[in-house]
Amino acid sequence: MKLVHAVTAYVAYKQSLGMRFATEARTLKSFGRALGDVEMDRIESQAVRAFLDGTGPMTRFWHLKLDVLRGFYRFALARRYVTGSPLPTIVPRCTQAFVPYIYSEDEIKRLLAAAASREQCNVSSLTCRTLLLLLYGAGLRISEALSLDLADVDLDAGLLRIRNSKFYKTRIVPTGSDLTRVLRDYALERRKRPPTAADAPFLLTRQGKRPSRAGAENAFKRMREHAKVCRRDCARYQPRLHDLRATFAVTRLVRWYREGADVQRLLPQLATYLGHVHISGTQRYLTMTPELLRQACLRFERYALGGNDHA
Repeated sequence: MKLVHAVTAYVAYKQSLGMRFATEARTLKSFGRALGDVEMDRIESQAVRAFLDGTGPMTRFWHLKLDVLRGFYRFALARRYVTGSPLPTIVPRCTQAFVPYIYSEDEIKRLLAAAASREQCNVSSLTCRTLLLLLYGAGLRISEALSLDLADVDLDAGLLRIRNSKFYKTRIVPTGSDLTRVLRDYALERRKRPPTAADAPFLLTRQGKRPSRAGAENAFKRMREHAKVCRRDCARYQPRLHDLRATFAVTRLVRWYREGADVQRLLPQLATYLGHVHISGTQRYLTMTPELLRQACLRFERYALGGNDHA
């Protein structure tokens, strides 16, 4: 069987079980593009290793790609698409953990200015700006922001309904007064363009369609380059659109520390707000920036010296 056909069958099988499987599908399609439309039994281990290695230093993404390919080859072996697996039997340890980029306030301002100053292909500057502020101001995932329908945005109550998110749960996300005002301004312009049914997309492209994730990320890449926002370390990836969600979480944690709040008590609330199934998904933000670590150390010092701060 051809690789492309096997990938299509595997993705369809997983989605038929009720799995979203979007990230895994992108990885498998990338695998298909890298190796070409070859017969499954002709795929050699060197080609698989080249796909896994990519370019640049090894990160956790190497192991994530391998996990996807393991599931794919279990499926292929069970259906006798192949007689053996070309996946590596010796797995190297990851020497560099992936760390999301945390934007500074100045960088956020420059990104918003870049969004307002130029049109981004089929995504208008107003849509780009609104998307940025949804991710930064409400901590949404990219897919959650792009999936919002008109009926999901309650401007009077200042609430967003996030339906069937990453873990197939629905939650209500309150928006502050500033973000609500941004959404109201967008909604006023949005009402001038069809479709306007309740189940129509809230964010629109110039063609009146829901923006795709790839389109949004490509538009952001141009905005980021125009704003001259880039990493200064040796990390493999430049700042991403999804990193705005991490920035929201870290900014909230820093603010709580500065305000003297009980961060450990508030973490479960932040986890619920972000749509994390386990609090561990939120706790990883605690070690993400020097400023956050500094605030935590200051809190501990005051506690150790007999202050009343929560440890």
